[in-house]
Amino acid sequence: MKYLLSSVYLATFLAVSGAEHEHDHHADQMPLDYVKYPLEPLYHTSAGEVTADAIFSGITTFAKLPWVQCLTKEKGELFDIAFIGAPFDTGTSYRPGARFGPAGIRTGSRRLTLYGGYNVPLESNPFQSGLKIVDCGDIPVTPYDNKVAIKQIEEGHKALLHRETYSPLGNDSVTGQTLMPLSIDGKHHPRVITLGGDHTIVLPLLRSIYSAYGPISVIHFDSHLDTWKPSVFGGAPSDVAAINHGTYFYWASQEGLIKNGSSIASASCLNTHPHGAIRTTLSGLEDYDNDDDAGFKRIEAREIDVIGTDGIIKKIRETVGDAPVYLSIDIDSIDPAFAPATGTPETGGWSTREIRTILRGLDGLHLVGADIVEVAPAYDTNAELTTIAAADVLFEVLTVMTKTPLGKVQGSQ
Repeated sequence: MKYLLSSVYLATFLAVSGAEHEHDHHADQMPLDYVKYPLEPLYHTSAGEVTADAIFSGITTFAKLPWVQCLTKEKGELFDIAFIGAPFDTGTSYRPGARFGPAGIRTGSRRLTLYGGYNVPLESNPFQSGLKIVDCGDIPVTPYDNKVAIKQIEEGHKALLHRETYSPLGNDSVTGQTLMPLSIDGKHHPRVITLGGDHTIVLPLLRSIYSAYGPISVIHFDSHLDTWKPSVFGGAPSDVAAINHGTYFYWASQEGLIKNGSSIASASCLNTHPHGAIRTTLSGLEDYDNDDDAGFKRIEAREIDVIGTDGIIKKIRETVGDAPVYLSIDIDSIDPAFAPATGTPETGGWSTREIRTILRGLDGLHLVGADIVEVAPAYDTNAELTTIAAADVLFEVLTVMTKTPLGKVQGSQ
């Protein structure tokens, strides 16, 4: 038997040797399966730049950004824009599961840099903007005590917001003059993009934002008002229950965290905040009165059928003006046909394409921070429609942020 095996090995060796000799004239060709450096990405542009990496390997961060443990052993790490998760969903009124939103959104974002990350409509690559962008992981949030969890989210966000930036603010691109920070404390703060979590998290986020910017203007994309009085939404059986994903803007207004306008009739008032994609049912028309008191201007989802995306963009920009602004996006602003994985789905919403167009229309605004919330992956399709949509929405937000610094020329309005 051993002689038979030896004969087989010898025959195989001779056959291979003969084949190699037979193809000596192709010696300059590299075999298709040959990889000199196995850990080096295989795909490059004509200039040798990497454009596609192993997107399925390693830790799943947002868009394959560097993972920095910003709240623990890497507290001294500087950055310009950070992604942070807030896995909280015990303030929701219908379907839970948004505590898994941060992980799901990161999974949906894996392909964002597959081809390099250039945003064609906005003519910019946010990942090559010169700014340092990182993923800080998640804020440790308890699922047992809402009061404690809300405090944890505020403190975690504030710890990132009050860090020094990696890059200086720089000069105005038109005049060349030195830019001055927009914050009330005179410091140039990094920007934080939060992955929710249900919409309750925006109250502690706005508390954090207030510490640097004072009362802020807000752009809010949602199918619901979220300015309900606790007595109407939840019944407020306790102080803890009074703060939930339908009342957080009521509390933000009561605490002076957001700029309050007079009413919807005051369309020229720059201190009001636009709701976009609204299509909720009401407890009664008095809900609108309360919404007006909180300073919000409603843009119904159905208005897009009449005025189009350009009209929606125009309304938003006229409302917020040139003021520093915070952007909060509920994934349910998108129709559940495109994004089914959410806690309180409402039909009749905007398409993924429409909301991305509207977000690109915010180009030039001073976005001090942003969030996307209510992504509950358990209700998604196997195709990950919702988590991919959420990631792509944030790609637009990130691009807008990297194009416009948080500064103004001294003396300008």
